[in-house]
Amino acid sequence: MKPQSFRLRIFALLAGVALSAFSGGACADPPSRVARLGYMSGAVSLSPAGDNDWIEAPPNRPLTTGDRLWVDDDARAELQTGGALVRMNGGTSVSVLNLDDEITQLQLTQGSLNVRVRRLARDEVFEVDTPNLAFTLRQPGAYRIDVDPDGDATTIVVRQGQGEAYGEDTAYVIDSRQAYRFTGTDLRDYEHVAARRPDDFDRWASGRDRSYDDSRSARYVSRDVVGYQDLDEHGSWRVDVTYGNVWIPNRVAAGWAPYHDGHWAWIDPWGWTWVDDAPWGFAVSHYGRWAHLGGTWAWVPGPVRSRAYYAPALVVFLGGGNFQLTISSGLVGGVAWFPLGPREVYRPAYRVSRGYFENINRSNTVINTTVINNYYNNTNVTTVAYANRNVQSAVVAVPTSTFVQSQPVARSAVRVSRDMIVGAPLALAAPVVPTEKSVRGAAAQGDKPPPRVFERRVVARAAPPAAPVGFAAQQQQLGVKRGQPLDEAERRELKPAASAPAAAVKVIARKQEAPPTVRPPPAPAGVKSDDARAKSEQRGKAAQREQPVAAQPQPQPPRGVVPRQAEQRDEREALRERQQREQAGTPTAVPPQRAAEPRVAPPPPATRQPAKPDSAPPAKRAEPRPPASAAEQATPPPRPARAADPRGQEPANAAGRVRDSNKDREERKLEEQREEQKRRDERRN
Repeated sequence: MKPQSFRLRIFALLAGVALSAFSGGACADPPSRVARLGYMSGAVSLSPAGDNDWIEAPPNRPLTTGDRLWVDDDARAELQTGGALVRMNGGTSVSVLNLDDEITQLQLTQGSLNVRVRRLARDEVFEVDTPNLAFTLRQPGAYRIDVDPDGDATTIVVRQGQGEAYGEDTAYVIDSRQAYRFTGTDLRDYEHVAARRPDDFDRWASGRDRSYDDSRSARYVSRDVVGYQDLDEHGSWRVDVTYGNVWIPNRVAAGWAPYHDGHWAWIDPWGWTWVDDAPWGFAVSHYGRWAHLGGTWAWVPGPVRSRAYYAPALVVFLGGGNFQLTISSGLVGGVAWFPLGPREVYRPAYRVSRGYFENINRSNTVINTTVINNYYNNTNVTTVAYANRNVQSAVVAVPTSTFVQSQPVARSAVRVSRDMIVGAPLALAAPVVPTEKSVRGAAAQGDKPPPRVFERRVVARAAPPAAPVGFAAQQQQLGVKRGQPLDEAERRELKPAASAPAAAVKVIARKQEAPPTVRPPPAPAGVKSDDARAKSEQRGKAAQREQPVAAQPQPQPPRGVVPRQAEQRDEREALRERQQREQAGTPTAVPPQRAAEPRVAPPPPATRQPAKPDSAPPAKRAEPRPPASAAEQATPPPRPARAADPRGQEPANAAGRVRDSNKDREERKLEEQREEQKRRDERRN
């Protein structure tokens, strides 16, 4: 009995594992958020993930990892995520390297971005990778990032907030105190950029920001709902006794229903995705539920304080492989659907975990957990009574060709009879196999970016995921799935098509996990620092002063006439140069003049002994300047000159000239003593 009991337990365990895998517990969930192409003016082109073709970008298209955008000259576009707005100026190329629940990672190889970060979760990362650096936005604020057309320089302007610039050798904090322009990839070559006035691109971005800041709809929806601000001017909010706050659209055609004006597209990893034509259609198509109240359609948002989960389309499909429609040419295969109502469970067509299944429902409608669990364990939806199935004009139907070729639904919609709706079976997914046309849609061919723009390598701190395999590599397996997408594990086993694009990314090694705490050091005012080679205006002047006095082609003054101030300044610069060469070398900052004196011959004891019999106060006078080099000692001979101020400031005023003459005499005595000591040392050697 014991062996048999043991075998039964093993069988039960294996069955449980298989059931868990079937139900989605063993698969990776898709991201709960996407980016929306929410605004366009001018020519904007899209290359879907894993594809090399460019099409005219449709508005409201959900964007995810692998998608690429090109904004042509004199055009503009806006990307919207739950917590940030990314504006693109003309001549800008952007790739979505990674977009999931924890990170937004964009590749900028050319052009200008205005990024407004409205909020960041505690562990959320927003990173923009350019050919010169990886810039991580650490705080809510306003950021401007520009990459030169040649991709050889990146300018970072932080108007509000704080970010971190990462290069191959170091990392710096950048805030609103100073803007920088970086070249190279090690953050060594940079220049300070003067604060510039807002240009047309900045003013346009600020105007777009105000529509978010002043949005009335923000009071009724979760801040994670993408596109809620467009509801303000296209509808009104009302209070319903059953569902609470609801939004009703304005100016819709008679007989209009949700998911009627738009088209279907195949977008990984969700599969069939609705793309609405209305400027306000994104939020109401991918979040919340629709209710038919007194002959009017009303959108019911999810809980305000919940993190909203994106869904490709909150609908129920009806009809199967044998579902047919009657059109002018006769009977054709068709596809039909209707919107989910409040408190109804959405079952994704893709495999998900129990946690994802619960979150995507609880964040988009008020629903009982017990009801969610019952639906999760029951895959049979044919027995569910859906409220909107019985609403006249709620069911939208089109020929299969319209559906699969991503053509506009409103042009081909067919009215179905009541008997067909009642008799048609329900389905979790549209039983339609996608084609390449389903991915690219019915849009015309778009403008292509300049050659090699997207081939430029960028610097990244976070390693992006592998490039999407593309539709061509999945097409054979999708033919068997009948409208269901491949899960992440199945896609990983596929080999990308030869034409599938892959971003060129160099991930910098993380020398430390802690974020940087220092800003780029300023350019030294007189010495060229090898480690902080800042290309500022001060650096240019300092480079001129660093040349030795003997090498400068300056006419010699008549004998006995000494330009005292100019000569004294040149001697100080030459002295600083010699001290810099003799020091061991510090990484980023130039040590002050006095700190280098103990390293210069003669040793400190020898330099302080002659000063003891003198009556001058110690400290600043007791530490003389280092002796001049042999070339300077030969010609001209030592001349009386006023001592340099210890801090390198301007000479003393006329009231202190008597004291300066005493210093000169003391300096000459010390010089003579040092020369005598040097001659003695040479004779000993």
